[in-house]
Amino acid sequence: MTIDNAFPSPLHAAEIFFISSSTLPDGSTQIEWIGSAMIWLLLLLSFISVGLIARALLSHRRRSVVPVGAADALIHRAARESAAQVRAGLASDSSDLGRIAGAALDALPLGRAGSVDAAECAAEECAARRFRTIESLNTLAQVSPMIGLFGTVYGMIVAFQTVAASGGQADPALLAGGIGTALVTTFWGLIIAIPALATYATVRGRIDEEVALALEAALRASGEIASREKSP
Repeated sequence: MTIDNAFPSPLHAAEIFFISSSTLPDGSTQIEWIGSAMIWLLLLLSFISVGLIARALLSHRRRSVVPVGAADALIHRAARESAAQVRAGLASDSSDLGRIAGAALDALPLGRAGSVDAAECAAEECAARRFRTIESLNTLAQVSPMIGLFGTVYGMIVAFQTVAASGGQADPALLAGGIGTALVTTFWGLIIAIPALATYATVRGRIDEEVALALEAALRASGEIASREKSP
């Protein structure tokens, strides 16, 4: 056996990841349209996954939650300026820190406890809003392995039907189509799910951490103002 005959060409080896096919008894090749459709669906989901991952990483960078130096600047201003002055400075701040600090300062007339409650509610709203934008990644990470599993089951059914049709003496080449579909759909399902789930967990943890930092800075600033304005 020559090396050329022992190993498939790179092009043929690549085809199995994109097209499901089976070998007929006469030696011809037939495309498994159902298996191929599931592979193409998973390929489409893989492109969607890349877009969702990129959006999640770009949309939830730290500067959109707590811009660099913003927390220290807020606390520094709170030590020197009144609540109205600090609040006016936050009017154009669209970051989560600005929203949380603004809610805390707006509730200062209700007392320190009211300010803390308002800041915590604003922080929960900011986190929930961000979590909703990455939930599609979690959904994709859960659904894609199920589609891959569906392809696995379909591929094994095709393989067993081939065995039954041949009276239990099926040529391994005839089983390759069903087994190939089973393995390839599982492969693509995992290729989609693993990065999507890893990104979802990473970004969710980042959101939790950054919103907590914003809340801490807002509470320190409002506490500084409250203690100074109450002092004689």
